[in-house]
Amino acid sequence: MHWYLHCGGGLRTARPNLRTEALQVMKRNYEGVFPIVLTPFDERCEIDEASQLALVNYLIDCGVHGIAIFGNASEGYALSESEKAELMKLIIGEVRGRVPVFVSTGHTGTHVAVQLSKAAQEAGADGLMILPPYFLKPSAEDLFGYYRAISDAVSIPIMIQDAPLLTAVNIGAAQMARMARECANVRYAKVEAPPTSLKVTEVKQAAGESLVIFGGLNGNFILEELKRGARGTMPGSDMIPMFIKVWNDCEAGRNKQARAQFNRYLPLIRFELQPVLGVSAMKHNLKAADIIKFTTVRPPTRSLDAAGVEELQEISASIRQ
Repeated sequence: MHWYLHCGGGLRTARPNLRTEALQVMKRNYEGVFPIVLTPFDERCEIDEASQLALVNYLIDCGVHGIAIFGNASEGYALSESEKAELMKLIIGEVRGRVPVFVSTGHTGTHVAVQLSKAAQEAGADGLMILPPYFLKPSAEDLFGYYRAISDAVSIPIMIQDAPLLTAVNIGAAQMARMARECANVRYAKVEAPPTSLKVTEVKQAAGESLVIFGGLNGNFILEELKRGARGTMPGSDMIPMFIKVWNDCEAGRNKQARAQFNRYLPLIRFELQPVLGVSAMKHNLKAADIIKFTTVRPPTRSLDAAGVEELQEISASIRQ
């Protein structure tokens, strides 16, 4: 097992009553490390349920504060709606309330996004992570109407996913603040608009305490984001012990230790930020740690070639030194 994936007994004994802790978290704003759960596939490109359950339990054992499903790192774009419905039932059933589960329910059409969001709430989701519609680029009022319609249809928290590199839709800080003021359930924002640290500051200034800010982009700027007022991060699934340690160090004011720990992993974070290849790298790491069985990704996600696998192994070896 690659040591950087190993949770260790200490982390498990530090969480003796996950159900009680989860209930306590739900009484206040969600915060902390919420990894995007990858979707394992077998050699035929079908969902590997056994690996999916193993991954979910691995993340919880590592001490995550919550999880999110069907995000970009989940290859949510390559899953059918029926597959998502089955996976949602499988994952939420396995979590059993131990940590909150956010479900990505954005869609290119407002009506469908509303229906998917209502279905996720009925399935037991604790929150919704929602991309804006991006096929037909929405006006400011169309975008507001989209989030307002979803908010009116559910009673669980909504996270605006501000990801213009993916959607080509820019959501301004003032617009997010308006959504938080006028949409009852819009309470979170996932800021993935570079430069993310500056956007965190802008959203914080515009929305104040009405929005809880999370970072994304595989935690690439977690230290800067937390310093500027973010209260969480949503990386992939393969470096979670490191992100938990960085979070704990930052919360305790051990900023030098947090940066030293984070800097050791920067080569791997950088490698995984490669468009269309990052998910494959994460799956190779998880397979090497015996957490999932296969490294299969669904097209158009691309698999690492032989040289890429060698590069990944060299980076992993440098981290262990």
